[in-house]
Order: sequence, then C-alpha cells, then structure tokens
Amino acid sequence: MRKRTLSFFIASALALPGAVLADEDALKQEIDALKAQNQVILERLDATADMLESGAGSSPAANESTGIHDHGASREGTMRDRTFGIHGGKGKTTVGAYGEMHYSNLSNKAPGGTDKKEMDFHRFILFMGHEFSDKIRFWSELEVEHSVVKDTADGSNGGEVAIEQAFLEFDLNNDTAARAGIILVPVGMINETHEPPTFYGVERNNVEKYIIPTTWREGGAGLVGRFADSFSYDLAVHTGLQVSGGNDYAVRGGRKGVSEAPANDLATTARLSWIGVPGLVVGAAVQYQSDVSQSTDTSAGSATLISAHADWQISQFRLRALYASWDLSGSGPAAVGADKQQGAYIEPSWKFTPKFGVFARASQWDNKANSSADTQYDQINVGFNYWPHEDVVLKFDYQDQSVPSGQSEYDGFNLGVGYQF
Repeated sequence: MRKRTLSFFIASALALPGAVLADEDALKQEIDALKAQNQVILERLDATADMLESGAGSSPAANESTGIHDHGASREGTMRDRTFGIHGGKGKTTVGAYGEMHYSNLSNKAPGGTDKKEMDFHRFILFMGHEFSDKIRFWSELEVEHSVVKDTADGSNGGEVAIEQAFLEFDLNNDTAARAGIILVPVGMINETHEPPTFYGVERNNVEKYIIPTTWREGGAGLVGRFADSFSYDLAVHTGLQVSGGNDYAVRGGRKGVSEAPANDLATTARLSWIGVPGLVVGAAVQYQSDVSQSTDTSAGSATLISAHADWQISQFRLRALYASWDLSGSGPAAVGADKQQGAYIEPSWKFTPKFGVFARASQWDNKANSSADTQYDQINVGFNYWPHEDVVLKFDYQDQSVPSGQSEYDGFNLGVGYQF
C-alpha cells in the first residue's frame, strides 16, 4: 500500500506542469484526494503496528513483562511472563490461566486399604496482572481446586477457592524490585513455577508437597534482585506456619493461606541462586520462624528450613535434584520425632524431540525423621510427557511406593492433561 501511494505522488509530480496549464482546479482536487488517501493508509499502518506491539489480535506470544522476575530459574513459557495487550484505564492488563485434570488408577497394598481410582479436575487457575507504569505492576492468581466447592461431613474433597498470589511489585532500579502482598515463598523449584507443562509427572513431587510444602503462600513483603551477572536473590519477611501436636507438627498442615493468618511470629526467608554455567541453575534457601505454633503450643519452639536444589540442562538431557530439611525445637515435636522433617529427590529426564520426553524420579520424605519407628516414605515414578503444543501437555507415569507399616501404599498409574496460556 505504501509503494502504491508513493507511485501516485511521483506520477502527479511528473504531470504537474501540464496539469497546471490544463486545469488548475482539477489538479488541486486530485492532490487533495491523494493526501486524504495517504493519511488513511498511514493511520491504518500505525494502528497495526500498535496492535502487533501489544499482542492484541495475534497469537499470545510470550513477552517479558517485568524486569526482575525469574531469579535465575528458567520460566520460559510460564503464563506470568505473558502479556496479551488488553488495556485497562491506564497501563496494560495481562490475563492468563492454567489447569490440569488427573486420572488415577492406584491399588492400595495395605491390608483392607481402599483403592484410588478416580478422575479429578485438580486445579483451575485464572491469572491477572496489570502494569501501572514501567516501574509498578500487580500480579495475581485465583485458584479453584477439585472443580467444585461444597460442604462435606469430613471436610474431604470439598474443593477450594483461594488466592494463590496477589502482590504489588515496584522496580527500585534495573536490578532490584520490592514486593508486597500475598507472595509465593521463594524456596524449592516448583513452589513458584508449577504450571503443568513445566514439569514431569502427573502430580507434583511429594518432597515439594510434604516438606517444602508447595503450594506455599504467605502475606508479607520482600526484595528480589540480581548482581554480578550470575547471581540472584530473594529476601522476604512474611507470615509463617502454625503447626501443633494435633497433626504431629507436620509442616504441610501449618499453612494458613493468608486467611486471617496469625502474625504473632513472622518468618524470614532468604534464597540465593547461581546461573554461572549455561543450562545450570543452583539455588539454596533458608527460613527461620521463632515460634512455629504462633504462641498456641508452649511445647513447640522455633523452626528452621534449609533447602538446596540444582537444575541442569545439557542438550536433550536434564537433571533435577532437591533436598529440604526442617528443624523444629521444643519438647512437643521431639516427643513424636517431628523435630526433624526432611526429604530429597533426583529426577533425570530425556527429551527426544520438542514434543516428547521421558523421566524417572526417586524420592523419599519423612515428617517424623527422628522417630524410633519407621516413618519414611519412598516412591519411584517413571513416565513421559507429550506436548502437542508448547503450552499443552499430556502426561503418563507409573508409581511404586514403599510406606511405613500401617499406612496406605498406592501403586499404579496416573494420566494427566494440562495447559497454560
């Protein structure tokens, strides 16, 4: 269109002397018409450029939406890195979602145990963010678990609607940002990045479920940043866990989800990550809380979490490994062996093509590691992921458990489907 317009101007310029002599008024009308046509074309080109820049009317291509966001870990393709060009009153509003449905066919090897053969739309999450300016933005996730929310007599499978994260982020400079609101605790590998296409296995691994414990969110504020090219860090002060002897001081049961969460004793978390070698991420985190019972149990005291992880990608091969350990002080946790809670896993995988990969995972966890009884769980998973699209995944895995005496032992296979956009 632009070339055609220029040709009209060239032709008009060549014909101008004769046109002036023949009919000055007709020439003026022709020039005015060409100017109007050119203005319309330029306006359309400008509108198209704006639309492509924002992403509206096009496929939802990934765009970097924040200056400091990944803390050294790979977040390629996750929805929190996407902008979709939907404009609010001022600034840019981002929308997205992810979800996953699981089918489990597991046999309970415990005498008299009930098998687990069910289908569950485990998670449905809506994401919304807004950029108020180049330096101030908002991020949030609203989650529905198990498809519906209903009252049940025993409180099981009742579903849940919850805010998974909702925080404001302020860029302090090119390398540092501050956050305040409901934040995902910066620890482990999947607590912050857990969209289904980003990890192997139908279910999230049990170490980052029962020890970390994912998904773990708290209310608070913190700093995120990077330095020396290869390092990034997180520092946060936030609400903490509230565990008690009622659940044998298991850390997963202490999450309050920022729902009128007690804040008698705040927790502090620090994480450092290193990406000095291409394809390798190494990170470590520590958390301290002075009273893990929030002043509700005089027999419980402080809690300290230490974790370390590595994620190594070499061509088609990938290796993930994580270790996490809690130390709880006080006579209450010590009496049941819960003063030490720990877990670890290692997961090699091989991605044969961009659409197909296989994995194996060996994991063990124990929420009463200092008990005189055998309380350790072990599990082996093997399976594959198939990505018909980079943001859509089909999953299969087989699991084999070894559990403490008297506990349910589930062996069998799982199928899953997940997406993000």
